[in-house]
Amino acid sequence: MFTKYVRLTLSLRALRAVESSKCAYPSPLFNQCKRYHLSCISQQNVETGSIFNSHFSRPTICISKRFRTKVAHVPREHQSIEEEITSALAKPRSPRRRIKSQDPTLEGYPVVAYSTADEYNLEVLVSGIAKQQLYSVVEKEEGFEVQETDHQGQDVVHIKAKYNVDDEPREVYFFREGTAVFWNVSDLEIANFLRFIRPYEINRYSEKLVLSERELMSYVHTEGKKTILRNDIIEFASSMENSLEKYSFSNAMALSVKLGIWESSLEKFIRSIEFISEDLKAGRKIKMTREEVLKKQGELLALRHTLNLSSDLLDTPDFYWDNDELERLYIQTINYFCVTRRTKVMNEKISHCATLVELVASHLSDKHHVRLEWMIIVLIMVEVGFEFLHYVGK
Repeated sequence: MFTKYVRLTLSLRALRAVESSKCAYPSPLFNQCKRYHLSCISQQNVETGSIFNSHFSRPTICISKRFRTKVAHVPREHQSIEEEITSALAKPRSPRRRIKSQDPTLEGYPVVAYSTADEYNLEVLVSGIAKQQLYSVVEKEEGFEVQETDHQGQDVVHIKAKYNVDDEPREVYFFREGTAVFWNVSDLEIANFLRFIRPYEINRYSEKLVLSERELMSYVHTEGKKTILRNDIIEFASSMENSLEKYSFSNAMALSVKLGIWESSLEKFIRSIEFISEDLKAGRKIKMTREEVLKKQGELLALRHTLNLSSDLLDTPDFYWDNDELERLYIQTINYFCVTRRTKVMNEKISHCATLVELVASHLSDKHHVRLEWMIIVLIMVEVGFEFLHYVGK
């Protein structure tokens, strides 16, 4: 029988799948996660729970493959971010970043990067992860130096799963700039993570934006002598420790996905001022106040400051200066995601928007000056009229 927490209906096709499937997850670890293999259901061995706390738990029944999860006939009231994550990953923003298959024998293990907020409170996040006792924080690797920052802690947190599903570990890199990079983590577990980190986010982005702006890659282990990025796949040398190499790839992916968030913000800004050029072209009156124009100028300046001064998009981080091999991997990944070209294009768009907004500001300022001049002229005429009446009265 189903436990009292699971109230789902299965179609006839799903029930037939139950009879023919084999339990892929005999480990007791999955008694505490949200993956329920159908063969376990057929054996009346279903338990509910969550990979994190119970308040993240939503009863779902899934057909689980190694790196892909299909939700089987879940009532609409039980659908949540898991389905949205799967949908988002199925429709990547750019075809060149698409992972055709998550079968590690074909395409490798998945790497997914999300940017969910302007910033993470990493110190509190580490405490929250420690309380769950499912992931452990990896101590600073040899050769990794914490850069000077305005914060008391480091700007990157690397965690690793205590319990592995297979031989390949599950790892996550959290960057203070509000980005998380997941290595060999399933879609369902990513969905739980995205919910789990919400209390630690500062200026959280909308869920739609988070799901639409993400980066995908895959990786494999080879017998090569050094790690390379080839044919859109990261190839790790199996004989070498790859924590720092994973950090380099994660750093580049984090920059790319954050740039995607800023690109989306710029596109939203461009749509908000499209009517200006149309009104100017048609000779219509511009329906904006000076306060609104000043606000638009402030938005552009803030975006340009973030893009050029508060990020590493224009230069290679200092961390890579003493390690040519890691710098090579970082630059390769930056080039793969066309970060330099996208940054240049974005700056050009910002310059064009700034020119347009400046033109409107100048136009409104001229109108204001003309209005003041007419007011002065009217006041002078009134004064002359009073003087004339006073002279006639004498």
